[in-house]
Amino acid sequence: MRILSIRRYAAFGVEAVMLMTAVAALGQKKGQNYDRAAIATVLHDANVYVASDADAQKISLVTPGHEIQIVERSGPWVKVFANTDINDDANEDDRNKPMFGEDANVMPASGWIRDKGILGPATSGGDVILFGSAANFEDEAERPHAPKGAAASAHLLYKRVAEYFPNSPLAGEAAWRAADIRWQLDKLDVSTLPSAKEQEAYLRPQIYEGELKKVIKTYPGSEFAARAAFDLLDNKLCGDWQGLPKCPEMETGQYVKYAQQYADGPKAAEALYNAVYRQGVVVTMYLVQEDKKKSDEAAKRMQALAMDLKARYPKSEFAARGESLAFKVSQGIPIYGSDRD
Repeated sequence: MRILSIRRYAAFGVEAVMLMTAVAALGQKKGQNYDRAAIATVLHDANVYVASDADAQKISLVTPGHEIQIVERSGPWVKVFANTDINDDANEDDRNKPMFGEDANVMPASGWIRDKGILGPATSGGDVILFGSAANFEDEAERPHAPKGAAASAHLLYKRVAEYFPNSPLAGEAAWRAADIRWQLDKLDVSTLPSAKEQEAYLRPQIYEGELKKVIKTYPGSEFAARAAFDLLDNKLCGDWQGLPKCPEMETGQYVKYAQQYADGPKAAEALYNAVYRQGVVVTMYLVQEDKKKSDEAAKRMQALAMDLKARYPKSEFAARGESLAFKVSQGIPIYGSDRD
C-alpha cells in the first residue's frame, strides 16, 4: 500500500488539508451512499492546472481510469479533486500483496481539468464506453512495445464499469477482466524474484487475491467466478518441480478438484488437461527414480484422467491434447525431459 507521507502533504498547506478531508470522505464511498454525480473518471491523460487557464501551472496528471471528484464547472473547465482513488486498497488486509500499477509518483491534487473525456455513473451508455475504452487499452498492452501504463489503465477502466454500473450486463466480465489483468501483472512481478523458483508455494510472495475473490463473491456461479478461481490456483502451485514427483502429484489433485467444483465452467477442460499432463510427468519422474511400480500407477491414473476428459468434453481441444499425451505414455515416450531414444 502506498501512503503519502505527512511531510509531502505539508507542502500543500491549506489546500492539502481540504484535499485530505475529501480523500478521507471518498474512502467510504465503496460501501456507502455517495454523490454519484460528483464521481467520475477520465478516458485520456488529463492535466490538472492550478487555475482554469491553459497557461496556468500544471500540478498533476490524471491517467485513464483514475477517479476525480467534480467540485464545480466553469465553461470548458471543471474543478476537481483528482486521483482520489490511489489509496482505495487501504482496507485490504494482505501483507504479501505486491505493489501494483503506475502510481508510485501519483498524488491527489486539487485543480482544474478540461471538461472532456470525463465519464461517471450518470453518463448515458457509460458502461459500454468504459468497457470499450478498457478493451482498447488491453489490446495495446498485448502488443509488442506496448505503451507504458496501458495495462494499468485497462485494469482501472474495467474496474469502473463494475463500480459505476453494477447492473450492466457487462459488469461481471469487466470485474473479471480487471482482476485478471492485475493478477497477471502481479504474477509477472513475483516471477522475477529469486524465491519464484522455490518448490513450496509458501516460500514465495503470494499474488494478491483480493480482486479475484471479490469476483467470486459478487458473481457466484458465473463463468467469471470460475475463471477467477482458476487464476487463484497459481498461488498453490510449486515454483519449480526440481525433478521430484511431489509437486506434480499435488498439482494434479488441485486441478482435478477444480474441474469437479467448476465442471460447467470455461476452464474445466483445461484444468483436467493440466492434471493429465502432470500425471504423465510423474510417470517419467518415477522411472528416473527406478520406481516402476509407482510409475505404472501414475500411468493408470493418467489414462483414467484422459478418458474422463474425453468423455466430459469431447469437443474440446484439451480432450484431443490429453489423448495425445496418453498415447505417448502408453508407447513408453516420456513427456517430461528428453523424449529422444
